[in-house]
Parts: sequence; structure tokens; C-alpha cells
Amino acid sequence: MEFLYGAEQAGQPSLLASILPLLILFVIFYFLVILPQQKQMKKHRQMVENLKKGDKILTQGGLFAEVIQNHPDYLMVRIGKNLEVKLDKSAVARKLDDESEKN
Repeated sequence: MEFLYGAEQAGQPSLLASILPLLILFVIFYFLVILPQQKQMKKHRQMVENLKKGDKILTQGGLFAEVIQNHPDYLMVRIGKNLEVKLDKSAVARKLDDESEKN
């Protein structure tokens, strides 16, 4: 009877062996997806905080604008000759470089 009991135990995978593949997948997912996304978000947040008067930006909606003032919660931007609007900082897609504007 002990022999049969021992055989059943040998067939059961240990807790570590069953959890290990999930841990490996999580680590791979973290380094390939989560970490690069966090770095990109941090870089974007720093770019938005460092915008100053005269910087050209592109909004998420596709509007080209010029920064007039950078407030803690929003930006004042000029999108036309006499048209100034408040823009939420989360709506900034990217800052335009002088070189990309010329092309």
C-alpha cells in the first residue's frame, strides 16, 4: 500500500513547478511591454512639462499649435492668427522640431 501512495506523490508536480512558467511569462511580459511603456510615458510627461512659449506642438486631434503659456494643469495655445485656446496637457501628442516643420 505504501508503494502505491508513493507513486501518486511522484506524479504530482510541485507547487513551484506549476507556478514557475507563469512567473517566467510575467517577467518576459514586464520587460517587453510594461517597462518600455512606462519609460515612454515618463519621457512624454517630461516633454509636456518642459514646453515653453513659442514651442510648436501637435495635438492628439491633429491640430498644429503654438504654446503661449504653460500652466500646471493646461496649456494656452494659439491655433490661428487670433485664436487662443486652453488645451489639456494630456492632449499633446508631440513637440514639433524646427527641422520637421520645414519638410
